[in-house]
Amino acid sequence: MSKNFNLLFVILLCFLNVEGNTIIADSKKTKLFGKDLWILKSQGEITFDQVLKSKDFKQNTQEVPNLGISASSVWLRFELTNHNAKSNLLLHVAYPILDEVELYIPGKNGGYKSMLLGEIKKFEERKFQHPDYIFNLDISENETKTYYLRVKSAEHLILPISISQSTYLWEGLSKENVITGIFLGAVVIMFLYNLFIFFSVKDKSYFYYVIYVASVGFTQIGIKGFTFQYLWPNSPAFELKSVILFACISGIAALLFTQNFLHTKQTAKKSHIFMHVIIALLVISFVATSFGFEQFGFQLMQVTTSIFAITILVVSFLVMRDGYAPARFVFSSWSVLLFGAIIFALKDYSILPYNTFTSYSMQGASVIEMALLSFGLADRINILKKEKEASQAQALAVAKENERIIREQNVVLESKVKERTVELEASNSELSTTLDDLKQAQMQLVESEKMASLGQLTAGIAHEINNPINFVTSNVAPLQRDVNILIDAISTMENFSTSGDSVEEKQKQIEDYKEEIDYDYLKIEISHLLKGINEGASRTAEIVKGLRVFSRLDEDDLKVADIHEGLESTLVIANNLLNGIKVTKDYSELPMIESYPGKLNQVFLNILSNATHAINKRYGEGSGQGELIIKTMRNENHLLISIADNGTGMDENTQKKIFEPFFTTKDVGEGTGLGMSIAYNTIKRHNGTLVVKSQAGKGSEFIIDLPITKKISET
Repeated sequence: MSKNFNLLFVILLCFLNVEGNTIIADSKKTKLFGKDLWILKSQGEITFDQVLKSKDFKQNTQEVPNLGISASSVWLRFELTNHNAKSNLLLHVAYPILDEVELYIPGKNGGYKSMLLGEIKKFEERKFQHPDYIFNLDISENETKTYYLRVKSAEHLILPISISQSTYLWEGLSKENVITGIFLGAVVIMFLYNLFIFFSVKDKSYFYYVIYVASVGFTQIGIKGFTFQYLWPNSPAFELKSVILFACISGIAALLFTQNFLHTKQTAKKSHIFMHVIIALLVISFVATSFGFEQFGFQLMQVTTSIFAITILVVSFLVMRDGYAPARFVFSSWSVLLFGAIIFALKDYSILPYNTFTSYSMQGASVIEMALLSFGLADRINILKKEKEASQAQALAVAKENERIIREQNVVLESKVKERTVELEASNSELSTTLDDLKQAQMQLVESEKMASLGQLTAGIAHEINNPINFVTSNVAPLQRDVNILIDAISTMENFSTSGDSVEEKQKQIEDYKEEIDYDYLKIEISHLLKGINEGASRTAEIVKGLRVFSRLDEDDLKVADIHEGLESTLVIANNLLNGIKVTKDYSELPMIESYPGKLNQVFLNILSNATHAINKRYGEGSGQGELIIKTMRNENHLLISIADNGTGMDENTQKKIFEPFFTTKDVGEGTGLGMSIAYNTIKRHNGTLVVKSQAGKGSEFIIDLPITKKISET
């Protein structure tokens, strides 16, 4: 029974309202008249003549019609009677992001004239230069007219429509512009302030934040239509997409900011992955909108925005609950933003009244949210600063403790040095000669221009020489001590011999004294010390000999030389470079040849240096996996010298350029690019050849072919 009554009531209402309600314009105030509108929705586009004949108009029940998303145009009809003394009544549609807004105004001859506005047209074509859509109704006093309005948009169709006199309309719009100006000022301040901080601290969170602030600013100002009016008034095609695009960017920036600020990769791993999925959806929305699918892009963006807003709120709450203090700012800011969004949405569904507060609730909430996030960033910097100060204080305490320990150790060491150090009264002549030879060799290394490439090996050579020298010097002090004991023993023996005791007593005294000074051990120790000094001096002499053979001061003269001797001396020089590299030598019996030995040794060194660099680059220094294979052989009237490594190898392009001057594969500062060029020219001067065989990732082999009998070039 109740259902039948309701059905009958609806039918009666339809018959009673066929002609529609008449809007009476008799007030100076601006008033919404959504409930006096009649709405026609069609499945496709229809003509105005079809609209005039249509009986499918339905009366709207909302003060601000919310027509959802429609692929086709929506038609509205209203009847207006002007009871004002003035005829300057204006129709105001306060929703700037409509794609098309077309008003059909009845003429005097019974026909209609249309006026088309919207984002599809350039801004300069508007009669009234304002982001909202404003039409002159052209109605005289006490006149009644029926108007039709066609609207279309890829976004939600929300239609806050009002009628008022020109003066009062512009007064109201001016007040709203002030609010928007305040919002824009807050956005600019937040953007510039945090951008300056980003350039100072280089924190990614600040970067994502300033992108978020900028995109939110463009979105909110774009919704109010001011970006179209002032930034791209002649680009309606971009205006149709701009709000959706900036909304996608703001969503992506918000998610990236949340991930970075809350460290979700560590604190909320599953949510971190889910946020990447949401970012991917926003990217799809951005791309779809960019390629002309605005309605699909808007719908996907709207759904995704709702999901990520709730996601950020939940994740920030969970991270805050786990004890991460900065998360409270994210939670608070997004709570405020969601509260503002709810108020804004309830206004669109007529649950809350349409007024200045509800219309600008999103802008106000956005400003508060941006401020809270900015406070959160500042708070995190303060936390990091305190942690850094605590860390520095701890490090300072550790440094002071280390300094105290070092001072105590220095006192102990100085005491022990004073106790055990004795001055050397004499030095071994062979050691002195060896040291003089060493100094002479070192001077030759420093002063010789022809051995300039040995600069990179100076530390290694010094190390090789220093080891035997240290061995010698460490034996001098105990040897001096033992010599002093022997000198004292001789004096004691003399005292025994001049005493008046019997021979048996003297002999017993001597034996007791020998046992007291441990004479047998003393002889063994002196022998070992002298042997150590001899070995150190011999090793030093061997190194010096290697240096002499390598440098060959007479290299500018053609000399008969032993190739093996040159290779061995080069290996001695390059020994420090060969740390952790296995060297395999396969020497055949070779005759002596006429050559410039010093220059050939330089060639060997350049090739060995490049080989060790390639090995260390592939395996790392001291890895033990590197290998060098050096072979020599005789082929009729030629000598062949092969130096192969298992380093990084070279591609074909590098092999073609390897002998060019200044070409190098090393990093800047590690090589001049002249080593292989000099080597190539040196072998060429010997009427020989230098070729390379290499494969990237497997190693390289350099083969030197020298003639035995052919005359060497003098140039």
